[in-house]
Amino acid sequence: MRVVAKKILRDFWEIHNDSEEQLKTWYNEACKANWKSPTDIKNEYSKASILKTGRVVFNFCGNKYRLITHVNYLRGWIFIRFIGTHNDYDKVDANNI
Repeated sequence: MRVVAKKILRDFWEIHNDSEEQLKTWYNEACKANWKSPTDIKNEYSKASILKTGRVVFNFCGNKYRLITHVNYLRGWIFIRFIGTHNDYDKVDANNI
């Protein structure tokens, strides 16, 4: 998969240092992945939330942080749409961000 906008992750972990290792690991795993459907993601990340219109929410650091992505399975792209604290996440519409 091609993850678009790694800089968003980097900017986030520079502020939230405790997220750096987990975000780097997720990024590396996502880049190597060949997800063809939401089931493929759930097989690897059982706690990921699959939303409508290709959105997937990943939890990091014991659900302290959330990452919203938009996955285009046909093209093999993952677009980072949002990353923030659990509190920040509660203020956005994950299906439309």
